[in-house]
Amino acid sequence: MVFWNGRPAAAANLRLLNTNVGWKRYEDTVDLDGKTTFFGANREVELSFATALNASNLLLLTGAGSSFCARNAQGAAGAPGMGDLWDAVEAKVTAPGMAEVIALIPTAAGIGKNIEKLLTLCKLYVSLFLDANSNKVEAFIKAAEKAILARVDFVGSTTDLTSHRSLVRKIARRGIRKPRTKIFTTNYDLCFEYAAQGQQFVIVDGFSHTTPQVYDRAHFSYDTVRRGSADDAPDYIENVFHLYKLHGSLDWRRGSPSIIRSRTEADGSPVLIFPRDTKYQEAFETPYLDMMGAFQTALREPDTALIVSGFGFKDDHISKPIMAALEANMGLRVVLCDVAFISDATLEAEPDVVPKNAPRMFANPYFEQFIAIAEQGDPRLTLLNGRFEDLALVVPDLVSQTERERHAERMIAARTNAANGVFA
Repeated sequence: MVFWNGRPAAAANLRLLNTNVGWKRYEDTVDLDGKTTFFGANREVELSFATALNASNLLLLTGAGSSFCARNAQGAAGAPGMGDLWDAVEAKVTAPGMAEVIALIPTAAGIGKNIEKLLTLCKLYVSLFLDANSNKVEAFIKAAEKAILARVDFVGSTTDLTSHRSLVRKIARRGIRKPRTKIFTTNYDLCFEYAAQGQQFVIVDGFSHTTPQVYDRAHFSYDTVRRGSADDAPDYIENVFHLYKLHGSLDWRRGSPSIIRSRTEADGSPVLIFPRDTKYQEAFETPYLDMMGAFQTALREPDTALIVSGFGFKDDHISKPIMAALEANMGLRVVLCDVAFISDATLEAEPDVVPKNAPRMFANPYFEQFIAIAEQGDPRLTLLNGRFEDLALVVPDLVSQTERERHAERMIAARTNAANGVFA
């Protein structure tokens, strides 16, 4: 993705699909005399997001693409792609050890650095063969899963989560009479957790407030209220959202008999759906089934807006319910933002309008379905070419900051300055 490499986040990076003309650039074009020679898509995009944020039910779906904008200090590892996970596994088991396992599986030789495909083939091998080699492959799978778990653990208190913080602040601060925003993600990392912590947002994620924190789906039906005395009516607090981690989280462990929040290996096995083709089957186990059930139910609610960014529609068990809901629920609006719609070479020329049939960055049948539906005149779809961090900049901040929030920010800044020896 040469066009996007090192490109700072900006609203100007976005393009909107106008089915009459093509992919319009976001900004207006103004000549040297100050005359507007081309009206960009900014007004249409702003209207679309304003409509989405005012929906009764607001959902956000993200995947691996949303984590690439999380930045650590120079030299520290960031969000991994599939190639990075392959390298992490290879470093764990050594190159000769990995080559030995690949040699045992005839169809594995030509898969490139596709760790998902390799783990799928390894699982099939172990299921089909009961010999000494299957024990070797089983050991490789366990080592690979440990390497993947360690590699996705890249987020900490010093990670730059500007885009996540911005988006959480904008979509999770809603009127208390509306349902809480629901964020669904396939990522194992803790980007949204740290983004919420830094702004004192409350996350409802199915875990108790005990020590250790224990998972129970009933916790998704709980809320947080402010009560001054026994006689006061419940006052729902601001800045609360639901977080559903569809493929698990690196800080979940399956103990006996419960799932607890922990990053300690002694507390149980990781609760993660690791990269392989069996994700669909594994998604029907607890707690993944609870998360998927909540997602499918939310998609069927009237007056619902779904914002999708950083999710590549490569998981059928998530993609198909979206397509089915779009067909069945007339009250569902979808805003989809991804870099896959337009190739690098086309974007390099920076035209005002990119033709609808321009080469794609990646071929994806679901994206083509979305385009086909939009071309039929369905007003519920907004299709954008861009990244998660670009989208975070154009989402409007519809709810003004409260005095309580401003006070909390002042206190945090004061404590930070004191810790750093700054007293001016």
